[in-house]
Parts: sequence; structure tokens; C-alpha cells
Amino acid sequence: MLEENFTRIYTKFKLQFYSKVFSRFEERESSLSAVETFCVEVIYALGSPTVNEFAAFAQISSPNAAYKINSLVKKGYVRRVRSKEDRREFHLEVTDKYMEYYGITYDYVGVVMQRIKDRFPPEDVEKLDTMLNIVSTELITEVKLKETK
Repeated sequence: MLEENFTRIYTKFKLQFYSKVFSRFEERESSLSAVETFCVEVIYALGSPTVNEFAAFAQISSPNAAYKINSLVKKGYVRRVRSKEDRREFHLEVTDKYMEYYGITYDYVGVVMQRIKDRFPPEDVEKLDTMLNIVSTELITEVKLKETK
């Protein structure tokens, strides 16, 4: 039962995202392909990765990653930011343009979280928060995310 419930929630979040992506194609607002959209999502989720970090995560060659990133930069969805620690290195960040077009998906997480807070007592919300943190930090070890501020 736990697996089914989790899968159902995960699927609903994915479908909400896909719905927003496809609506952009329908509205002709997007200059991104589906693959480019996923590339920007990976960059956003990884939290300012380098080109090599992006390539390693996406399991593509550095030249292929550089090609995809150059296209995203040219279209205005990603920018390169010089590292303060190593001036030879650049980190990738999504731009406001991307967040305006696709960031609405992240608003949905806020909507669902508010519904949880409205529906359950504070101690249950706190327990859920603790459990999700444990799942994220201890049980899903295959994907490493940078700490958020």
C-alpha cells in the first residue's frame, strides 16, 4: 500500500509538470524542446552545477553537454556564472525567463503543502516533514543535491 500511495503522489507531481510543459508548446510560448526543458530542470535541481557536473549527471559527453548548454544560454533560459573559488570554472543557473515560463510548476508544490497544513494537525505535518527529510538525506543516496540556503 505504501508503494502504491507514494507512486500515485509521484505520478501526480510528474503529470502536473508535464501538463505545464505541454501547455507551453500548445501556446507557442516555448522555444524549448522537451529535451531542453528536461536539461534546464536538471540544472535547476542540481543547484548551479558546472558543465561537467551536468554532463556527468545526464550521462552525456562534455561536448554534447556544452552544445545543449550553449543553446539554452542563447535562448536565454540558462546563464553561466563564473565561480568565485576557481575563476576558470563556470556554474550554470536558470534565468528568470525560465522561472517565469516553467516555475509555475513549483508553485504547485506550495499549493499541495498548504493543503497538507490545512488538513492535518501541526504535529502530523512536523512528523511528515521529519520523515521526508530522512527519506531525502538518508534513504535516497543515489542523487546528491547541493544544500539549499
